[in-house]
Amino acid sequence: MSTISTTPKNNPLSSSLTGRRLPRWTPAATVVGAAVLAVLIGTVFSVSSKLQWCLMGAIFFVLGQYILARAVEGRRQAKNGLITSLVWVAFLLALLPLVGLLYYTISQGIGVINITFLTHSMNDISPNQAGGGLYHALIATLEQVGLAAVIAGPVGILTAVYLVEYGNGGLLARCVTFFVDVMSGVPSIVAGLFILTFWIMILNMPYTGFAGSLALAILMMPIVVRSTEEMLKLVPNELREASLALGVPKWLTIVRIVLPTSIGGITTGLMLAVARIIGETAPILMLVFGTDLINNNPFSGPQSSLPLYVYQQYNAGTDASQARAWGAALVLIVLVMLLNLVARGIARWKAPKASH
Repeated sequence: MSTISTTPKNNPLSSSLTGRRLPRWTPAATVVGAAVLAVLIGTVFSVSSKLQWCLMGAIFFVLGQYILARAVEGRRQAKNGLITSLVWVAFLLALLPLVGLLYYTISQGIGVINITFLTHSMNDISPNQAGGGLYHALIATLEQVGLAAVIAGPVGILTAVYLVEYGNGGLLARCVTFFVDVMSGVPSIVAGLFILTFWIMILNMPYTGFAGSLALAILMMPIVVRSTEEMLKLVPNELREASLALGVPKWLTIVRIVLPTSIGGITTGLMLAVARIIGETAPILMLVFGTDLINNNPFSGPQSSLPLYVYQQYNAGTDASQARAWGAALVLIVLVMLLNLVARGIARWKAPKASH
């Protein structure tokens, strides 16, 4: 008895799935060929910008992959390969500024970083003079950002809890959501002007690090609210319903079930807010004034900050001051990276563990 084939011989889908394929080393070879072609064209036409060489190489890579796939694998696989190549090129192009920033900052700032730089201030150090350090700015930044997080963290988290658990789309919840969206786009200089007018001019408070923390807290709040709100929405309603069915009050369900379940995302959102404000200069310049002396009390007298220190040292225009500016910028980047690592560790530590 003869067997009837259920797959037509001329089926284009079957041929596209079982036809010829390019070797696995084809993308690597295409990258090399595109790079060589870009270098040749850049050399012949005297293109001095290496960025233009990279863009030409990316274009040649995408075109080369598409032409080879179209010739060997067919139109269907060529389109798939074209989209894949475009995604990879977009990813690498997005990665270039980050890599370039890290490379240039490290190369410019690593030479000035030492124990003296990290443990001394700029007291009695002129812009032309080598030496000095950023200890006063580092301590002030940690204090100001810490106070801002202490203020904005609980307020933002509790606001998000209200919007998700109690708001129920009411008028107050809609108003809060609207103002959170508005605050998300407020420039830092506006937050600084608000604290300058209300806290210092109207209430007659002094220029201190705490005044800068208030402005930074305003910038943090909408980020904390939005990130926490999205994390709370991801908690399955079944967990809430099971807890309420056992007779647990709603507030205790939120404290013992909802918040621990979403603590990883909440912590990450809080760290993103800290990373957002740690580089702000305008509010600090308006409210803290800056100083070259060590002031460990954020509630009395002017302070400095790392972003303000970078601005002042680079603006001085001397080789020594600009070297200190690059060193402070590198310390600021490392500080943000450490904060993110700490956040990841806390999130993993506090995340609910699956029972076996």
